[in-house]
Amino acid sequence: MTRLLITGVSGLLGINLALEAVQQGFDVVGWTNSRTLKNVPFQQETVRLEDLESLPAALQSARPDAVIHCAAIANLDVAEQNPQLTDLVNAQAPGVLAQVAKSKGIPFVQISTDAVFDGSRGNYSEEDLPNPQNTYAQSKLGGEEAVRLAYPEALIARVVFYGWSLGGKRSLAEFFFNNLSHGIRVKGFTDSIFSPLYVTDLADLLLEALAKNLTGTYHIFSRESLSKYDFGVALAKRFGFDENLITPVQTDQGNLLTKRSLNLSANPKKLQLALGHDLPGAFEGIDRLFDDYQKGLRQQLAVFLA
Repeated sequence: MTRLLITGVSGLLGINLALEAVQQGFDVVGWTNSRTLKNVPFQQETVRLEDLESLPAALQSARPDAVIHCAAIANLDVAEQNPQLTDLVNAQAPGVLAQVAKSKGIPFVQISTDAVFDGSRGNYSEEDLPNPQNTYAQSKLGGEEAVRLAYPEALIARVVFYGWSLGGKRSLAEFFFNNLSHGIRVKGFTDSIFSPLYVTDLADLLLEALAKNLTGTYHIFSRESLSKYDFGVALAKRFGFDENLITPVQTDQGNLLTKRSLNLSANPKKLQLALGHDLPGAFEGIDRLFDDYQKGLRQQLAVFLA
């Protein structure tokens, strides 16, 4: 049985990836920064990524056969307000972990982001030059560079995703669900374009890429791109909410604290060729989001925090 270390296991991707990996037969050990989860079907450890000197021993102690490094400071405003901590966690820690993984000869997957691009044109491929527009994006690009330097054979996965999280407030899908289900009017950005995957679809693709021993940089995105307004409307229709509660606006009308890139539509053809099949679509993912809601996944995740 493959022993898989997943960092950031209390995050949106981390917890869903861990649960999917367990279902697929992996022996999972998950790292959290400070939060202790309850009754999860995997081993967990508390590791502070900003303590760089402690990371080599922590990784060796976990005895993994492979590592998927999901952990990061992902809140854009928090990153902007804490640039030194963000650099430690998002840029420097990945390089330390990748170096240890290389020395042990174990596969390493670094989770990055579509936000490394400036959003000026969209349809980004792996060959396009990044141009990050905020502290978070700059730090994630720094993490990519640190991993490439430490472990050229690592897999760097640029992603964007949505789904059900432990606390119920981590994803754009949850933003729309939490408000629309209570009849609260929200804004939807018509000029913010992305290619999001449902988090379980992303988890499956990451495990498939790991199994195929992919190395280098890959875009793991939906085969479809859409605006965040259209995403909200599609979610409202699937859940039976009033789509008219979503007001279409431009991003600059959103009173956001931190600058965002706008057109982050991405091209996943390289991954499709490597895996030999099409990638899931964003609208298919919304169907799965709804199905998992009906199966009680939202409540199951909340229990891990009880």
